[in-house]
Amino acid sequence: MIKIEYPVTKPSIKIETGKELVFCMIRKKWVILTPEEWVRQNFLLYLTEKQCYPASLIAVEKQVLFGDVKKRFDIVVFDRQAKPFMIVECKEMNVPLTESVLNQVLRYNTNLQASYLFITNGGHCAGFQTKQGQFSAIDTIPVFEN
Repeated sequence: MIKIEYPVTKPSIKIETGKELVFCMIRKKWVILTPEEWVRQNFLLYLTEKQCYPASLIAVEKQVLFGDVKKRFDIVVFDRQAKPFMIVECKEMNVPLTESVLNQVLRYNTNLQASYLFITNGGHCAGFQTKQGQFSAIDTIPVFEN
């Protein structure tokens, strides 16, 4: 497992019409605060503040097609050539990082072909590097290279 040292900065939260909302710095809008969204927003802060990934190269909750089936990935980081570099699948904190969670991110990667795959529930994070159709566990999140 990879240890994530989250930044001191926390996501902005507000209550509007009786609902808790969190501001997504990537989508630049307020979204309903769910347990999974809390993990996603904190991981985004980690990527941008601690790992120095440019927010402009990150996409959140975009649709991916698998034949006729539409799915949404949580986080994709692109390289400077606009190719998928990293996929992150977020789960709420009480969801264990099982093989089915890993299979979900692997399915997304059949279309996206990213070099790095991560699954996290906020407290735990597992990472994998893909090379020539094979993947292996890694113990760090790569630093963004300009």
